[in-house]
Amino acid sequence: MGEKEFVAYQGEYYTIEWYFDPKGLCQSLEYYAAMSNSQKRKLLMLFKRMGDFGKITDQTKYRNESDGIYAFKPQPDRFLSFFTSDKKIIVTEGFVKKSNKLPRNIKDRSLRIKNEYLERVKEGSYYE
Repeated sequence: MGEKEFVAYQGEYYTIEWYFDPKGLCQSLEYYAAMSNSQKRKLLMLFKRMGDFGKITDQTKYRNESDGIYAFKPQPDRFLSFFTSDKKIIVTEGFVKKSNKLPRNIKDRSLRIKNEYLERVKEGSYYE
């Protein structure tokens, strides 16, 4: 993929970024790249609304999944994310929703990613 492109959308309220693991891989961006153009548009409209206005009140489009994990919901896809203290939203992963409940293993993975991200930012190794 070459140079890491962290920023998915730069808004007035929030900057929305793709998460990259220590090897430089980005599951959510790879998932996004494989989506149809109409699905990409749906997600980007949600990123734009959140980035520019700071909130999405429609729970069918954006939802607090608890434990500091949030989901952008361009049906039928889901993109999990978390907020940082410096007005960023980090998108951890994308997947197709197959049931009414968020799978625990996917949420747990997002929580691990959040902790890893915060640790790597603290030690100065994330944005190299």
